[in-house]
Amino acid sequence: MNIDIGICTFRRDSLHKTLESLAVQNLPEHVKTRIIIADNDERPIREAAIEAQARKLRLNLRYVHAPAGNISIARNACLENSDAEYLVFIDDDEIAEPDWIASLLETAARERAAVVFGPVHAIYPPGAPEWMRDNKIHSSVPSALNGTVETGFSGNVLLDRRDARLRDARFRLDFGRTGGEDIDFFFRLHRMGFPMAISTSAVVHEPVDPSRLSFDWLLTKNMATGTIYGFCARQGQSRKVPLLLARSLAKSAYCGVRAIVSLSSRTRCAFWTLRGGFHYGVMKGCFRKPNREFYGRG
Repeated sequence: MNIDIGICTFRRDSLHKTLESLAVQNLPEHVKTRIIIADNDERPIREAAIEAQARKLRLNLRYVHAPAGNISIARNACLENSDAEYLVFIDDDEIAEPDWIASLLETAARERAAVVFGPVHAIYPPGAPEWMRDNKIHSSVPSALNGTVETGFSGNVLLDRRDARLRDARFRLDFGRTGGEDIDFFFRLHRMGFPMAISTSAVVHEPVDPSRLSFDWLLTKNMATGTIYGFCARQGQSRKVPLLLARSLAKSAYCGVRAIVSLSSRTRCAFWTLRGGFHYGVMKGCFRKPNREFYGRG
């Protein structure tokens, strides 16, 4: 069995640790891996250094220059250059546990799933606020809605590419700067009937950048994620928009009340405020497409 590992990168030295974690995977005997690096920089200035490290780690690696400043371009480059039965995505600032790939494969086989999501656990730097650590705010844990996985994030995911429809799927370029390209991508796969599952044991870790340790950044990000989710959830589902809007309004109000009654606890108050920000964003997404850009600015 051949597995391609797609990594989209943009000027991050942390890529080296990601590659090191991939070099020590505990793979089943019948599994062979290849790494596809999609460099989203304007010029391929890191190509030589990346290929040199791959040789040092004895990794089978293909470097692809996929400019520029749009994460969807890089993600699509991984899709277009993959010819393996499976493609897994990991971000260039994440570190995979040794059984990461084996766990994704085991869940895919057991659940007969075409898409398998795994959790991303945050690693906080010294001095990070305690309420962030307690809430695990920066971690990304996949979830199901009423027992069904409808969408997820691409920082830790496996795709079964043996179906031609999935091989032909691409990330939307208009979400490549705002983010949400993965939420949209997996929503579309779900609506095409691809079964999705969650592997709680397929863990990767992500160090939190100090620039993301502010409440304002988190609230802005949560609202933006909610807007993208709301916009994608209503696509082709016009009859369900009133219900989605009503639920989001109710959840936003509920979170607001919980935040107020939790003022004595910074941890709980922050949790409910940020959660409310997400649901407020979902309401916005029911009416308009997200336009705030988070990527492509250097």
